[in-house]
Amino acid sequence: MAEGTTLVHVTHETVGKVGGIGAVLNGFFTCKSYLDAVNRSILVGPLFSTDGSVLDRLGEGGEVLYSSLDGLVKTGYASAFRKIESFYNAGIIYGRRTFIDKQTGIKSSPEVLLIDVRYMDNGPVNAFKKQLFERFGIRSESYEHLWEYEQYVRLAPPAIDALKAIGAATDQTVVIAHEYMGMPTALAAIADPHCSFKTAFHAHEVATMRQIVEKHPGHDTMFYNVLREAHRTGLYVNDVFGSQNSYFKHPLVAASKHCDIILAVGNCVADELRFMGPEFEGTDIDIVYNGIPAYQISPAEKTASGEKLRRYCENLLGVRPDVVFTHVTRLVQSKGLWRDLRVLEQIEQEFRDKEKTAVMFLLSTEVAQRRSSDIFKMESAYNWPVAHREGWPDLSGGEADFYTAIQQFNSKSRNIKIIFINQFGFTQRLCGVKMPEDMEFMDIRKGTDVEFGQSIYEPFGIAQLEPLTFGGICVFSSVCGCSGFVSDAVAAMPLHSCDSAKNIIVGDYTNLDGIEFGDIRDLLGMDRSMRDQIEAFQSREIAEQIILRLPKNESETEEIIRSGYSLAKNMSWDVVVNNYLLGSLEKILLKDSKRKTAAKLAS
Repeated sequence: MAEGTTLVHVTHETVGKVGGIGAVLNGFFTCKSYLDAVNRSILVGPLFSTDGSVLDRLGEGGEVLYSSLDGLVKTGYASAFRKIESFYNAGIIYGRRTFIDKQTGIKSSPEVLLIDVRYMDNGPVNAFKKQLFERFGIRSESYEHLWEYEQYVRLAPPAIDALKAIGAATDQTVVIAHEYMGMPTALAAIADPHCSFKTAFHAHEVATMRQIVEKHPGHDTMFYNVLREAHRTGLYVNDVFGSQNSYFKHPLVAASKHCDIILAVGNCVADELRFMGPEFEGTDIDIVYNGIPAYQISPAEKTASGEKLRRYCENLLGVRPDVVFTHVTRLVQSKGLWRDLRVLEQIEQEFRDKEKTAVMFLLSTEVAQRRSSDIFKMESAYNWPVAHREGWPDLSGGEADFYTAIQQFNSKSRNIKIIFINQFGFTQRLCGVKMPEDMEFMDIRKGTDVEFGQSIYEPFGIAQLEPLTFGGICVFSSVCGCSGFVSDAVAAMPLHSCDSAKNIIVGDYTNLDGIEFGDIRDLLGMDRSMRDQIEAFQSREIAEQIILRLPKNESETEEIIRSGYSLAKNMSWDVVVNNYLLGSLEKILLKDSKRKTAAKLAS
């Protein structure tokens, strides 16, 4: 990387980790390779809340250096910021936020720029919307009633001016749009006549495709077979599924073709982007996977964490299980949670014959963290989380629907039970007195035997692989972007290390199992019953693999810990940055250098 390189990350996760983007940023900012290569990192996003004091503005580990909202000035940029605020009628908060990896001790403090866009003057906003239409074909009038669209369009012009104010508008500055939220700012950077910004679209998903996959009853089984057939016949998403322009995210993602480069977090994401339209066929799209944790533990440490999980199960159910299954995830349709139950149904039959028992701790919720006092009351009153009741503070609507399926499973299964923990966190304070006092969240990662993650749409899937480094068996679907990284990592390892793949089980729910479809129209007609048939076949295959690979003695446990760590260390953030990210960034910086040289020679 050239000296003085600045990376500007435009995202909604500037001051807190909400989902996958936050995990990626935390990975970058605590990665030695990234910190060595990048001179300056800046987080840019809208201000979401004015509640609280100045101490709350940048979240945990944040230091505010300027805030028009609080009248705080501790920076020389104040005069320039005030001019921007006056012109746009927008507030600015500027400071730093500290990221730290507790395992390695690596930390960094990137700059943070937040813009209060609530009361901005219409003049400059409309001028930018005109530019979006004339240069990029985006019709903002169709979406400006949606705040989820409007706030990111408003963010763009003052964000670019603020970057100029802090000296971050050089020809070594790369504006990275994390998902559709960052695209307006990237487009403003492209359109700026005074600066030579470079731009990248970091595709953590393709929003257009996610919506199609989730809504269709055939889900991923239908979609990826349609995508492959469409590619063969030269068709694109609008040809197959009709115009997608009514979905406000679609035109912003489509505009990513104007960026210098697109960074796709997985192979499926790259394929989905090329399905957007013929203009994407010639677009520079690089795969830049996400990294996963790579920490080595001893067999004794894994056993200790596993013992805590078994003790917790014994406290709840009176049974000490032989095997611990887990799934830590958000409670959304894309996670395909029903597939876990189908696999467990198949395993349960085998466990009955072998007189083995198991528990599955399924951590998922669709609401905010519940108060400890409410958890303790529910635990005392009706043995939460073994039993649940509809309504706050227990089951929300979506949780109640899913719990019905869990009840049906538990009523039929003798040797495997599912415990549904609808709570953020995994400590006694947050989950009740029946949880061991010394339990920590990392125990569920270290102590699990098998982690599920069989999503119908999963651009990468960091969570599915978090137990890998601790010797867990990770089960995920072939459409998860991490499957491509696993293949790359295994291929790069010495031949004698290839048994590291024993920790990975990939379910291919796009495998039609010999069922023939005439053409795309037939595939589009796939209904739930057809998908159920295919999922039933896959669940049997996956169950057989899990039973085969579960360690049967201490020696096999030691080996699976070694193999898991061996693979995980080849999928770390340092590997991602060195082998994928830096090469892509160097490519676009080199493009500009070549253009300047050509122009100089021409003159």
